Amino acid sequence: MNPTQRPTAVHRAQFNRGVLAPIALFVYNRPTHLEKTVDSLRANDLAPQSDLFIYSDGPANRAKSASVQQVRQLIRGIHGFKSVTLIERERNWGLANSVIAGVTQVCGDFGRVIVMEDDLLTTPDFLTFMNQALDRYEPEPRIHSVSGFNFGLCVSDAYPYDALCFYRSSSLGWGTWKDRWEKADWTMSYYESVCADKQRQRQFNRGGEDLFHMLALQAKAKIDSWAIRWAYSHFQGDGLALLSTRPLVMHIGSDAEATHSRRKSFRQLPLTGTYKSILRFPDSAPLESGLVAELQRLLRPSLARKLVRYLKRVHVWPAMRRGDFAGAQAASTKHSAVPEVHRR
Repeated sequence: MNPTQRPTAVHRAQFNRGVLAPIALFVYNRPTHLEKTVDSLRANDLAPQSDLFIYSDGPANRAKSASVQQVRQLIRGIHGFKSVTLIERERNWGLANSVIAGVTQVCGDFGRVIVMEDDLLTTPDFLTFMNQALDRYEPEPRIHSVSGFNFGLCVSDAYPYDALCFYRSSSLGWGTWKDRWEKADWTMSYYESVCADKQRQRQFNRGGEDLFHMLALQAKAKIDSWAIRWAYSHFQGDGLALLSTRPLVMHIGSDAEATHSRRKSFRQLPLTGTYKSILRFPDSAPLESGLVAELQRLLRPSLARKLVRYLKRVHVWPAMRRGDFAGAQAASTKHSAVPEVHRR
């Protein structure tokens, strides 16, 4: 499947191009989460001036059909935005292909986009922050994306700005521009050279020790993630992500209905109760060493998570989860006790 394929079904496709960034909302089969997401997004001051594009993925199997239809009934009644355009996929594209295709389409038409998924809550000034940041940093090539999510970082009141720069991009309530998005290499043609270069791996992991690990999982088709490829695009282009100092986005989707549940490992804070209509941004794209170090600490995996990752690597973890300790012991004897990253 070509991830940049145009949509197959469009409802109410006419819209007026405005000065604000359009919103691309990706939905699947969780009507309860989606209703909360839409309610909080509609409560934004700039919602009535914003064009909303909703990408509804098709069911992966018959069991998902009913919930997908419930979602489509819900999105057909959404109001409170400048315009609402629905793109309903006839088949299941998967989140990665859907996001890549949808963001490519909206960026191609408008030059910029704000991206949401169906399990996020936002503050009333989220769109204000995003639009002001997209306006402010469009001429600054080192900023590749902006986001209202900040990985649970607490920023001192002494810090004079409403945003900070970091090595890692966020996939929760984020935005970008066409010229940055077009630089992403979704085929990962760089992967073999990165595998052979430990220094590049360490540099990539400045945004979190899990980044190269996830890139390897993507290359081995163990996960299907647009986000890790987008994160590497930042690194490859010497780019940074601009994050809000206040928590403007909260993830609510880590439950039994979640299709992609790794996000529950991210720390997050409750949504801020502080409203701002005028934001203060750094003049260029500085990295504040203290804030960078604190984010790196927050994103550092626990010893338990590191152990699980190692056990998965040596194929012991699946047997242990089943309670098959004899099988786990047998699996462990087939592998070196030295993690792959340290093998010569």
